[in-house]
Amino acid sequence: MKTTALIIDDEAPARGRLRKMLDREPDISVIGECSNGPEAISSIQSRQPDVIFLDVQMPEVNGFDVLRALRPEQLPAVIFVTAHDTHAVQAFEVHALDYLLKPFTQERLQQALRRAQKARGKSSQPIDQLRDLLQSLQRQTKYLDRIAIKNSSQTVFVKVGLVDYLESAANYVVVRSRGESYILRETLSNLEARLPPELFLRISRSVIVNLERVKTLQLNAQGESVLVLEDGRQLVVTRTLREVQQRLQFGVSNG
Repeated sequence: MKTTALIIDDEAPARGRLRKMLDREPDISVIGECSNGPEAISSIQSRQPDVIFLDVQMPEVNGFDVLRALRPEQLPAVIFVTAHDTHAVQAFEVHALDYLLKPFTQERLQQALRRAQKARGKSSQPIDQLRDLLQSLQRQTKYLDRIAIKNSSQTVFVKVGLVDYLESAANYVVVRSRGESYILRETLSNLEARLPPELFLRISRSVIVNLERVKTLQLNAQGESVLVLEDGRQLVVTRTLREVQQRLQFGVSNG
């Protein structure tokens, strides 16, 4: 039975080169390619590959962020692909099965594949170590309880529980809270990593919503799925619709 592999790298030439190398291996079946972190998370969850080739450095959501977003039972065997020694060392520190330092040879790729296949067939210990470490990192993560928003004369502190939703605007984030809007010099992805995940969910490329502010989920006149907030504002859902439905039904009480 062939080992299924998923390639995750934000650079198209790098994905193409790796795919050509993997195509030369008779025991490997490449089942897909991903160009960014969110796409990788979705593909791992839906396709369940045996092994992933995971680029460490990707914009906004990097390789380690991808792994932190997965539940322990969703973790495949991991081979990090990196262009920097420091990241390769870090990959070992998080108990990755192996790493490939760009540029790598066919022989080096084969070595990494043998280790991944051996682990898959005989022992899950490396994956268990990765899972345990990621769980530890998640427990240690300190999420924001207030967002500090500075302007020319003062700093406003907005409690995260009072935020309705957040919307990206280039390299800024617009924080919407109880009818007020605040401009924060920050990217949405960087802020997302510091928000309590049980409370906030990204529903589109540009919007993160406080699930406790959601009143209904419905279709609008254009047939789009929208969240209607308590103040009547409508937010279009363009990703994670199933997760939105699950979180609203099981994870959030709307009182």
